[in-house]
Amino acid sequence: MALPTGAQRLVALLALRGRTGRSRVAGLLWPETEERRALANLRTGIWRVNKTAAGLVVCEHGVVGLGLSPVVDVDRLVARSRAVLGGQESPEPEPDLGTGELLPDWEDPWLDTERERLLQLHLHVLESTAARLAASGRYGMALEFALAALRVDALRESAHRAVIAIHLAEGNIAEVRRAYDACRRTLASELGIVPSPSTDALVAGLAPRALTG
Repeated sequence: MALPTGAQRLVALLALRGRTGRSRVAGLLWPETEERRALANLRTGIWRVNKTAAGLVVCEHGVVGLGLSPVVDVDRLVARSRAVLGGQESPEPEPDLGTGELLPDWEDPWLDTERERLLQLHLHVLESTAARLAASGRYGMALEFALAALRVDALRESAHRAVIAIHLAEGNIAEVRRAYDACRRTLASELGIVPSPSTDALVAGLAPRALTG
C-alpha cells in the first residue's frame, strides 16, 4: 500500500522502535516543532495511515504502536543475526546480506541510532562467521566474510585482525605481512594511531623482516 511520506515515517518509526509514548513519537518525527503542533501532526499522521490501511497504527492510553501484526524485515534480520552469533544457525549467510543502509534516502536524526545498531550487528555477524569458518578449516569462505567486514568499515581493526588470523591459520606468511601492513597504513593515515597490542600479538612470532616494509 502506498502511504504519504509523513505517514511512511510514522510507520517506519513504530516498526523500528515498537510501542512508544505519543509525546515521544511526536518529538522524534517533528523535533523542530512546538509540542502542541507536533501532537496535532501525529494525530493527522495516524489518521492518514489508517485511512489507507485501517488498524495499522493504534494509539491507546497515550502509547502508539503498530496493529495488524505486520512482519518487519529489520526484525527478521536482527533475529537471524542473533541466531548466527549465538550459534543457533548455520554461519553461512551471504557475506553481503544486510549491507544496504537502512532507509538511505531519509535524513531523519532518529534513524542514526537505528542505522548504527544494524551496522554493528552486521559487522559482528561477519567477523563471527569468519572465525567459525576458519576454525573448521574453510579458509576461503572465512576470508570472504572477513573481507566483507573490511569493505563495510575499513577502519575496523577487529576486521583487519580477522583477515590476519585467517592468513596465519593457512600459513600464508606473505599474506599476513600484506594484511598487517595494510592495517598499519590505514590506521596511521586515517586516524593517526598504530595497531593495538592485540593486533601486534598476532604477528609477534614472525621474523622481524616480515613486519617491515
